[in-house]
Amino acid sequence: MNNIPFTISVLHDSYRNGTPLTEIVEQAYSRIALVNDPGIFIHMLNIEEVIAAARELGEFDDSKPLWGIPYVVKDNIDVEGMPTTAACPDFTYIAKDDAFVVKCLKEAGALLLGKVNLDQFATGLVGIRSPYTPPKNAIDPSIVPGGSSSGSAVSVAHGFACFSLGTDTAGSGRVPAALNNIVGLKPTLGAFSASGVVPACRTLDTISVFALTVEDAYKVFEVACKFDEADSYSRRISAKPLPTIPPKIIVGVPDPKSIKFFGDKIQEASFREGLDDLTKLGAEIIEIDFTPFYDVAQMLYEGAWIAERYTTIEKLMETNPDAIHPVTREIISAAEKFSSADVFRGMYRLEHLKRLAEPILAALDYLCVPTIPTFYKVEDLEKDPVTPNSNFGTYTNFVNLLDMCAASFPIGPRSDGRPGSLTLLAPAGKDAEIAVIGQEIQSRLQRKMGATDWPTPPFLQQKAGSVRANEIEIAVCGAHMSGLPLNKELTLRCGRFIRKASTANEYQFYALAGGPPDRPGLVRTEPGKGYEIELEVWALPKEELGFFMENIPYPLAIGTVQLNDGTNLKGFVCEAAGVHGAKNISDLKTWRRYVA
Repeated sequence: MNNIPFTISVLHDSYRNGTPLTEIVEQAYSRIALVNDPGIFIHMLNIEEVIAAARELGEFDDSKPLWGIPYVVKDNIDVEGMPTTAACPDFTYIAKDDAFVVKCLKEAGALLLGKVNLDQFATGLVGIRSPYTPPKNAIDPSIVPGGSSSGSAVSVAHGFACFSLGTDTAGSGRVPAALNNIVGLKPTLGAFSASGVVPACRTLDTISVFALTVEDAYKVFEVACKFDEADSYSRRISAKPLPTIPPKIIVGVPDPKSIKFFGDKIQEASFREGLDDLTKLGAEIIEIDFTPFYDVAQMLYEGAWIAERYTTIEKLMETNPDAIHPVTREIISAAEKFSSADVFRGMYRLEHLKRLAEPILAALDYLCVPTIPTFYKVEDLEKDPVTPNSNFGTYTNFVNLLDMCAASFPIGPRSDGRPGSLTLLAPAGKDAEIAVIGQEIQSRLQRKMGATDWPTPPFLQQKAGSVRANEIEIAVCGAHMSGLPLNKELTLRCGRFIRKASTANEYQFYALAGGPPDRPGLVRTEPGKGYEIELEVWALPKEELGFFMENIPYPLAIGTVQLNDGTNLKGFVCEAAGVHGAKNISDLKTWRRYVA
């Protein structure tokens, strides 16, 4: 019992079986002592305080999704009665209230251990830009821990915090995850309230989540994803249940000409191996020119957005600049060269680059990138404190500027033993979709979690048939199937893949004239005189059905389709008169075979 894995499901099973919460608290503090890294915490609660908070929780309460789960927060997030430093002693204040997200976690039963170190004012991706002793990488102390959420990532990797809160503007919720062999979930902007968070770039910030598994990170997401009227940037984002992975997904990756590893051939090989496993889940890999995304990324630190960082520390820069870390001061002081006109020019250029990226993203379901292009040691930063940091942001800096969500997750170790990592990216609101794919891949490839000896637990993907009361099943047989051109008409309306199916053997199948896109027609005949045609069943919110049907052209319609198990459901059918001039493809039995 003295080496119990700190995952939510294992801890909750232990509580149900009678393990006292105080024993878990003692284990957490024993692990902190064993790690013996004075750079992790800026403010650690003493064990007596945490045990007292544990006793206040009472008996195990299954209705609280995070009951008794130990966690830490990055020290730019407020906790009532504790100092908030943002890793700058002269900036320190005592928080009068909990940050909105911290309130959500406490209400769910989570147990705070303390506040942890970061790159000062959340400016950096290396994790050593702190006037406090920087934390050490949990996997290899010679490697940088990654920032700016360094302490948040290291705490989870060492196994004394089940999860942690970081923040992510330019990659600070993903880069440290890759460097410490854990999961980093960067929510859709506005899904988490920023109330009670010291901003880096107010318009681009989000609290992020670190955990040992994607499943745990998403459970925290479900708790914290709540609308906050007090936060003008909060959005009504739905924390959807983890869906079933569709049989076909289209994933874009940087093509050979534009992908960057800065000479790290081992990292390149690790990324390719990760993509191989993605294809086993049904992914079609599409190579794309990544230049537009790099152009967006470059704007974050070399454009007018650096002026937004200046707003947080303007008074300190004017009255006591020596209180700011030299590298941080050098980076943020660059804002002084920008004019208000430069800010608007930057906004115009960003919109132009977004327009260039739009058709690329429209043809894909997701992007997949290396979380980091290569590794850097602490000694590398001593020689050059800027270039390695910039390189770490290669695949992260553009994400918030393009309003995308992200999940970085471990894969198998590289050939040299360093941790491997992939990041999945998707448009805003698709947090659940990338989480379920990430969890499936992590459970297939990862051997150990973080810096612990705990094996990654198996992940049981949701089984088919989980249709909710506010949804209706729709059978699709053509371009609306997963991975095909019109599938977005379902996913953009919160459609969820449910299962594969086939019609009864009384249907003829046609490739209709016209297009693009090419469309099939499903026409019912007599029992035994047709074919069983492959379908996909999707669940669509009932309130979206009318909007979905508006885009269905003649001769197609939504009617009743009989399945080969004798059941009926709504789905695409075709009027018999509409198949004149069409090609009968019934013997192929599936639209995928025809389009191939």
